[in-house]
Amino acid sequence: MDATHPTARVAFQGEPGAFSQIAARKLLGANVPTVACPTFESMFSSIDEGRAEWILSPLENTLAGPVLRCYDLLYQSTQGPRPLTMTGEVVLRISHYVIGCPGATLEGVCRIQSHPVALAQCERFFAEHPAISKSVAEDTAGSVRQIMERGDSSVAAIASAYAAEQYGAQVLAAEVEDDPNNFTRFALLQPASEVTAPIPDADASTLVVTVSNQAGALFRALEPFASNDVDLMSLVSRPLVGTPWHYRFFFEVAAASSESRMQKALAELKPHTVELRVLGSYRSGK
Repeated sequence: MDATHPTARVAFQGEPGAFSQIAARKLLGANVPTVACPTFESMFSSIDEGRAEWILSPLENTLAGPVLRCYDLLYQSTQGPRPLTMTGEVVLRISHYVIGCPGATLEGVCRIQSHPVALAQCERFFAEHPAISKSVAEDTAGSVRQIMERGDSSVAAIASAYAAEQYGAQVLAAEVEDDPNNFTRFALLQPASEVTAPIPDADASTLVVTVSNQAGALFRALEPFASNDVDLMSLVSRPLVGTPWHYRFFFEVAAASSESRMQKALAELKPHTVELRVLGSYRSGK
């Protein structure tokens, strides 16, 4: 991380107690100042608006897949006057808890509200409790805040144990997710102009690549990584707005841009691309 901001405020999407806030505390320490943002758009504008110095954005969940809106907003940030760069990464295990008002019991719960992704990741729990209905909400932690405000013991939320602690709520059932191998990968972002030195121990990079729409173009873009022994860890495609059936690709690779094998791969890749940007090198959270 950049030592020029020892008390940098970190923006995250969600309400206090959200998994993103937990991830920020895991990466940067329990005392890191955090700024809750209602939407991904608000989170990405927080630095330009002076509300934060850094951003912690989710990029991928091992069950739900890539967080596509965040990839789009990350790319859009590279087009502005203060492009963002990735300087860190953290992986958080997502464990869901059924949370109620103090004094509530699981037997007395008729309805559970949460973010739709969280509800979808707890299908086995709902199958085992058919009398409990599901209600979609905008945020996991926000669901806990809402049930506490209402004080209705028949309504519960699914969120993190940290959210229950934040709002003084009560855990009614622990670890109700269907699959324990549920992890979300978050990227730490800051203005590229503020990164004046390579990140120590960086071992991964994220690139954005656009290739021509012709046979073999993507193969030729991937070949330099294989030939230079650079592991391609993930590939996400996004449509080019205004150009139907054309795409840009986000590559996550297991090498820092300063490594000689990576520099060789990038040099071989560039002639085969319409656009090539390194969005940052960082220490992998995996």
